[in-house]
Amino acid sequence: MTSNSESAISADQPAPTIGPPDVIGTPLSPTATKVMVLGAGELGKEVIIAFQRLGVEVIAVDRYPNAPGQQVAHAAEVIDMTDADALRAVIDKHRPAYVVPEIEAIATQALVEVAERGIAEVIPTASAVVATMNREGIRRLADEELGLPTSPYLFADSLEEMTVAARQIGFPCVVKPVMSSSGKGQTVLRGPEDAVAAWETANTGGRVQGTRVIVEGFVEFDYEITLLTVRAIDPRTGRLTSHFCAPIGHRQINGDYVESWQPHEMSTDAHASATSIAARIATALGDGKLAGRGVFGVELFVKGDDVYFSEVSPRPHDTGLVTMATQRLSEFEMHARAILGLPVDVTLASPGASAVIYGQLDEPAIGFENVAAALSVPETDIRLFGKPESFHRRRMGVVTATADDVPAARERAVRAASMVTPVSGRQAVRKATTLPAPAPRRPGTPPGPAVPPGPAMPPPGVPTPPGPPPGRGGPPPAPRPGPRPVGGPRPIPPVATPPRPTGPARRPAPAPARGE
Repeated sequence: MTSNSESAISADQPAPTIGPPDVIGTPLSPTATKVMVLGAGELGKEVIIAFQRLGVEVIAVDRYPNAPGQQVAHAAEVIDMTDADALRAVIDKHRPAYVVPEIEAIATQALVEVAERGIAEVIPTASAVVATMNREGIRRLADEELGLPTSPYLFADSLEEMTVAARQIGFPCVVKPVMSSSGKGQTVLRGPEDAVAAWETANTGGRVQGTRVIVEGFVEFDYEITLLTVRAIDPRTGRLTSHFCAPIGHRQINGDYVESWQPHEMSTDAHASATSIAARIATALGDGKLAGRGVFGVELFVKGDDVYFSEVSPRPHDTGLVTMATQRLSEFEMHARAILGLPVDVTLASPGASAVIYGQLDEPAIGFENVAAALSVPETDIRLFGKPESFHRRRMGVVTATADDVPAARERAVRAASMVTPVSGRQAVRKATTLPAPAPRRPGTPPGPAVPPGPAMPPPGVPTPPGPPPGRGGPPPAPRPGPRPVGGPRPIPPVATPPRPTGPARRPAPAPARGE
């Protein structure tokens, strides 16, 4: 006797195959192309929007109601995603073609069963989700199987084991929960006296409660980058290829990203090593065929020309929020395209930066003041995520900015983010502008055509600037800068950031791609 879920897969309804669809159906119809996004935070929200723009029906799943992505999805579900039964039930209910995890705290074994039963394709693969959720799995893959350069590391299951491991690795060292990401539960040990506090932080700050930790040697790196690597189908060959975005630099506090910028300057040798490492780890997380599509956020430490693998996320990365301003396609749009088997484009359009807006308040339904002032900073944009509850260090929004070079973009992003002020929730007060009453006409004067006001006069004592000759207009406005083309033989690191062109934009050269 078969279960209801097993009987749904029959000869009349064959199990879906791995790979992209040949047709995109209409949302909310029997032939809709369905995607279930697990994790509806700010990154999931942008992925959902990217799918919807391509005509895909999206179900947003999160652990709390009214998460940012649920506010824009076609359907929403609230479950404990670490509960395997609840996760299997919601997938059986909606029968999506693709399950797209956007967080780590998921019952991964349930995803393995979903993939094995042919109910849905797990992106990038179920095995990749299992490996990358657990720092032990991904570190052993990178070091023991692929031979990638990493910092020295040991694992520990108790405070005593962690203390011994720290002495063997040497101080300073870094302690992280194996089930965590984005700096959660991470501590730098300067000496043995820090061990107890580090153990407590690791066991309370991880995404999933547990006692196993990784102790890593501290790499005295010059900088760290995120190299967004896109595994997408090449329309010319029908095979998966690796595409690389310009390196993203970022600054962290306690392991949490606070600002990022793109491109980050690298030497030619360091850039070549970075793309090699990123391609190898992203390819290893596929199946050698069409599974393994999407964006991979590969984090790397760089010391001179030496590059060390740190971590990989099989999904868009928080530091990649900057791509909403810098690239022709954001990391979210590329993720959706790659999953659906559509061509991607990693063209860098402009240097840019992002800066985080934190909640600063521990209360629900906060508001934000001075948004208009922040947007008055040139070439800035703001994303307020709409999270229903704020915490002091919770990411509630982000500012993106562009400029002719990265330092100017960083200054703009940080300045604008600092202007946005979180406040306790209250009803908005509309600011009404009272227009001056028209001047009365003299008796007998017929109404005439409206005369546009002239230029404002300078204060007394200030010389009047020269204007255009009588009867002639001023100079025409300068054309808007076009996108900065990126291309050429691989690899071309952004060793310097040239100024954006001021002439008409020309079609950029195709981005470099690498096969398996």
